[in-house]
Amino acid sequence: MKQLIETIVKPLVDFPEDVRVNVTEEDQRVTYQLSVNKSDMGKVIGKQGRVAKAIRTVVYAAAGSSQQKKIFLEIGE
Repeated sequence: MKQLIETIVKPLVDFPEDVRVNVTEEDQRVTYQLSVNKSDMGKVIGKQGRVAKAIRTVVYAAAGSSQQKKIFLEIGE
């Protein structure tokens, strides 16, 4: 899943080397924390959050029902 997020985000940004995905696992959830260069935040979020919503949709669909845990994607600097 981490590689999927990186594959989606890196072509969107000007500084692909600054794309980082940290994974935090808890009992009932897995949180992927995406961080990008400060100047790339607008590109990842998009107008009215449309790009961020699309990224989340793809990630959640890829996780599907095969995961026993709930998947979350947080986007930050």
